[in-house]
Amino acid sequence: MFHPIVQQWFTAELGVPTAAQRRGWESIRAERHTLIAAPTGSGKTLAAFLTALDDLFREGLQGALPDEVRVLYVSPLKALSADIHKNLAEPRRGIRRLREDAGLRAGRIW
Repeated sequence: MFHPIVQQWFTAELGVPTAAQRRGWESIRAERHTLIAAPTGSGKTLAAFLTALDDLFREGLQGALPDEVRVLYVSPLKALSADIHKNLAEPRRGIRRLREDAGLRAGRIW
């Protein structure tokens, strides 16, 4: 369900998706409003972020992405910094590295 580069990053870094991630991705990809309720550490935040990153990655391969807000993430302030680092910055960096290794060009955020 993800671009092969995004899937490669996930598999190399995390292995097999959790049940919360699998069910969340199915619902998100079906464009349904989705609430993922699962224990801490089950990958809920990454489930949401990775879907958004995949969409932006695919669009970026087609050309430059517009300079606009595309994703809104609401998080408790206490968790925000860790969420952004672990679930956005690290995946983006790893996906970018794999994209470059594959010789693919992409839009600005990548």
